[in-house]
Amino acid sequence: MTGPGPAGPGAGATVTIYLRAGCHLCEDALAVIERVRTRVPFALEQRDIESDDELFKRYLERIPVVTIGGEEVFELFVDEQQLERRLSRVHGS
Repeated sequence: MTGPGPAGPGAGATVTIYLRAGCHLCEDALAVIERVRTRVPFALEQRDIESDDELFKRYLERIPVVTIGGEEVFELFVDEQQLERRLSRVHGS
């Protein structure tokens, strides 16, 4: 479940979602991310917190957590319009 996803030419950002199997909030957040990805290209990494003890300790009560270029930008819920605005700025720079 880890690793970069396909990114179009010129993709300007890497979005990472920290999640775990069976997490409904994680599934909802991933759906939002994938919708935005159809409009703004970016690399996507999915990190299962159960595969790493440190990630599990850090994110268990907060998942899903979404980062852009390593910066935490969302926790629990992802705002679709805000995500698209942030990625458009990164992509356009």
